[in-house]
Amino acid sequence: MLALTLLSSTSHAERTDREQPMRLEADQLSIDDANKISVFTGDVKLTQGTLVIHANKIVVTQIEANFKRGVATGQPASFRQKRDGLNEYAEGYAERVEYDSKHATMNLFGQARIKRGGDEVSGDHIIYNSETGVFQAIGNGAPNEPGRGRVHAVIQPENKSTQNKSTPDKSTLDKSTPAKESR
Repeated sequence: MLALTLLSSTSHAERTDREQPMRLEADQLSIDDANKISVFTGDVKLTQGTLVIHANKIVVTQIEANFKRGVATGQPASFRQKRDGLNEYAEGYAERVEYDSKHATMNLFGQARIKRGGDEVSGDHIIYNSETGVFQAIGNGAPNEPGRGRVHAVIQPENKSTQNKSTPDKSTLDKSTPAKESR
């Protein structure tokens, strides 16, 4: 199994999202109070603060007071969440997305893909911690199928203002200084 861990900057999901109420919309709803399970089916939309999950079906289970676990399935199921302190979102797509509000994690299974800014990671299983901004991507181990079983990532270069400027930029050189003659 191929694994890749990508560490991000210290930015993470909006801090207040977990303190917001969870709202769901669907075509149908089934509630089992005894087992603390709610099943939403048909064009489901879950919203909690800046977190939005779209799916064909979402099963929400109360795991502790104030904490829930949701399993979203779709073709694909998706999520989008604003990153704290930035005008940027993390977006994910997979056949199944498991959200754990206690641990602030998203587990994406089946053709999983996460985009954040210009960066993108894909694999069979991606674990994303929205508090720490850490991804772990895992391939499906299908060595007989070219291009399958591997993790793929596109990581954009850092912004030029944050790069080490040990060599002067050609545009800042004094153009009036004559070049040295070579002998």
